[in-house]
Amino acid sequence: MGSRLRVGDVFRSARNRDPSIAFIDGYPNIHHVTASEVLSQIQLSKGINPTAKVKAPGGRRRPSILIRSSPWKAGTSETPWHDVFDLDNGRIRYFGDHRADHTVPVGSTQGNAVLLEALAEHQALTAGRRALAVPLLVFAAVSRNKTPKGYVEFCGVAVIEGIEQIEQETKGRPFRNYRYDLSVLDLSAEDDRIDWAWIEDRGNPKLSAAETLKLAPRAWRQWVEQGHVVLPEVRRQPVRFTQGGAPGQRLAEVDRESTTLFPAPRGPGRPASPAPTESSDALTVSTLMERLRSLKVHKRNGRQSRHKPLALLWGISRVATGKPNLAPWRQFREEVGGLLVEFGLPDSSATPEYPFWHLQTSRLWDVHGITPEQAAVVHAATFDRFNPEGGMTKQAERLLADPCVRSQAVAVLRETYLADVDQHSLMERLGLAGYESASGVGDVEDQGKEAGPAARRTAALSRIVRDAALAAKVKTLHGDRCQVCGLQLLTRFGTYSEAAHIRGLGRPHNGSDELPNLLVLCPNHHVQFDTLAIYIDTEGIVRSTADGDPLGELRRHPAHQISAAHLRYHRALCGRDTTGHTTQGDSRTSRPMDSTPISSVSER
Repeated sequence: MGSRLRVGDVFRSARNRDPSIAFIDGYPNIHHVTASEVLSQIQLSKGINPTAKVKAPGGRRRPSILIRSSPWKAGTSETPWHDVFDLDNGRIRYFGDHRADHTVPVGSTQGNAVLLEALAEHQALTAGRRALAVPLLVFAAVSRNKTPKGYVEFCGVAVIEGIEQIEQETKGRPFRNYRYDLSVLDLSAEDDRIDWAWIEDRGNPKLSAAETLKLAPRAWRQWVEQGHVVLPEVRRQPVRFTQGGAPGQRLAEVDRESTTLFPAPRGPGRPASPAPTESSDALTVSTLMERLRSLKVHKRNGRQSRHKPLALLWGISRVATGKPNLAPWRQFREEVGGLLVEFGLPDSSATPEYPFWHLQTSRLWDVHGITPEQAAVVHAATFDRFNPEGGMTKQAERLLADPCVRSQAVAVLRETYLADVDQHSLMERLGLAGYESASGVGDVEDQGKEAGPAARRTAALSRIVRDAALAAKVKTLHGDRCQVCGLQLLTRFGTYSEAAHIRGLGRPHNGSDELPNLLVLCPNHHVQFDTLAIYIDTEGIVRSTADGDPLGELRRHPAHQISAAHLRYHRALCGRDTTGHTTQGDSRTSRPMDSTPISSVSER
């Protein structure tokens, strides 16, 4: 009892699992640190290592799942995947354990089966169910004492934010697997440590799920209370240097052997830890949306200027593509200036210098490299001389890194200021193609035109793998009746309906092809759902996006559980997500919808 795991600490995970030995080869013995009279001895021999479940008040629960990634094995036949650890930003992309040589159905290997089982509580809508959720303790194999084996670095506590079934390939052999997007929680309130007694409490059959939260990290408790909507606020943030050790700021630790594993590309010139320049007041999702809706924009002939909204969409597109939040003025002038010419008001001059500077009033935009005195008169020539940098604030960037938040931000700007613009052209021009529809876009490589009586174009198409049997199953369950209007369309040889993905499989949505992500719709409502004309609120009411008018309640089937997380994502695309904050046109009272049950996750 009383042992702690600290983020960044390296442990020896040797074949000798004797818990009485405190140190092995100069490093703490992981089996000594985690020794317990309550729990069975932990395992780290595999990538996904579950601890045994216990029968406790409120139901069976698993104390923890230990995740290990071995970068030195990545790309081999044994480990044909490449996990991505972006610990600075609290994100991990982790691959399941199905391989090309496995003959069992995808999803039935031990590691995948355990994580799929954990998914139900990780995506649960109620705090009671989330209290049962199993913490993922993440480790990465590191090299010490001139060997890549037997040493692991503790990376933190994570929750499953998203999951996708994918197709991989090794030595020319395709195979399916699962890919998990994990959010690593901020442990700064605990000095980047977890108390192993928390995991022991979870393994104590006498304690209820609520009682086990007593020693849980603060970020974990917040997530249990509020769900995924709070992830942008409790996710691990970049380590920052501070002047004088200001309270509330995490200090960068430079004396560790390894602070970040497998870092994500930052782009040329992006500083690893820029000094904070914005207000210390925490920016929430609801505040972000309110600031986007209430921009101070110039009006000309009764019409709102598009300069600031277009510049903000440009800034959001940089977040979406992983570019630095700040860009030099000259780059902004060229790229945003072109947007203003193409999509600005017809009688408005393209003056990118005005949004570049005046967007700071939104408190979502930063400009560095020029003083207010130097910019007393906003003029392009002044910016040309100093070439300052401008872009989204770091707080806004962190929130917008969440796909759901980003989708809603794009929808709010489009609806509030740019409703009469060609949405497809605008999104394509910004590099945000797919945000204007629920289906997204596929990957097509243009290979030129072919001669013929009618113009043809040859293209190499990367097709998304869809499960036709799954679509047939859900349509059979509903008897080919639309879940919105109940229409059963008669054809010459039977009936017809369409299986619509709630979170589209195409970019940028990258939804999963699984039963909880499907609806059965008639062609008309499928088009309206895909084009974001209708959405489903938190109470299961189908509403018009334009005015919030109800069209009826979504018809349900007991064998077809629908993912509330996917419905929320679709609402965000429509600009109507009310999870954790209120949005015009949606109900203010939430009733939990069905979460994704284990039985409804498609096999891997």
